[in-house]
Amino acid sequence: MPIFFTILLVLVLILIATAFTTIKQGTIGVTTIFGKYNRMLQPGLNLKVPLIEQVYKRISIQNRSVELEFQAVTVDQANVYFKAMLLFAVLNPNEETVKNVAFKFIDERNLMQALIRTVEGSIRGYVSSKRQSEVLTLRGEIVSDVKEQIDQTLESWGYHLLDLQLNDITFDEVIMKSMSQVVASNNLKAAAENEGQALLITKTKAAEADGNAIKIAAEAERQAAQLRGQGVALFREEVAKGMSQAAKEMQQANMDTSVILFTMWTEAIKHFAENGKGNAIFLDGSPDGMEKNLRQLMHIVKPVEPRV
Repeated sequence: MPIFFTILLVLVLILIATAFTTIKQGTIGVTTIFGKYNRMLQPGLNLKVPLIEQVYKRISIQNRSVELEFQAVTVDQANVYFKAMLLFAVLNPNEETVKNVAFKFIDERNLMQALIRTVEGSIRGYVSSKRQSEVLTLRGEIVSDVKEQIDQTLESWGYHLLDLQLNDITFDEVIMKSMSQVVASNNLKAAAENEGQALLITKTKAAEADGNAIKIAAEAERQAAQLRGQGVALFREEVAKGMSQAAKEMQQANMDTSVILFTMWTEAIKHFAENGKGNAIFLDGSPDGMEKNLRQLMHIVKPVEPRV
């Protein structure tokens, strides 16, 4: 009897141990009974039928990534080498989707192989219709075309393509060297054009500055000449006023106004002597010369009689 109870106790403990199972967060358990799908188990501690109900697979519903490296050929027979990162996940946690994911492929390795080959085939098909010179500029179009083509296929497997990043696109070494030479040539050409434009701008600015300086100098000279003319005119006006006033006063005193002219003549000679740079002033000091000079001065102030 003790042996019987011991065996019974062991069986009970085994049944209790197999009646509970734990599902990690971020995964969903799929159970089968006698090999047939039974139900889903949510994260946490779950109770199942001992010995009969088995956890067939644990499905991760988290985002998953995989690195891809493959080769494609363009329409002009250029080899293109891709390095890409594929991000995918289970479409949704619904029962039908999880059931599809659990039983679509034999194991994880077969799933990844089919997924990678599908993405590579889609990119190869797109690149085969493009020229080598177009590939580098069509990175975004390649990703959009691939997602459009394989989304439906992945959904039939229960997955969804979240993102496809083409991290590196390279060509054969000969093509890369040729492209580098073209880029270097274009850079030199662009640098020469920029230098030429900068020199042209500098010379244009210098010419504009010289032109503005000439205009400013000419305007200043014009204004100075105008002011000098105005000064001379004012001087002459004041001289005329002074002479007129002096003549009036001398007429009122019954004096000969020709004395004014003689005084101006002597003042002028004095000014010449004081400010002139010469060493001698030649004057006709004879009585006839003095009389001649006086007549000329008198003639200046006498009004010209109109001819009949």
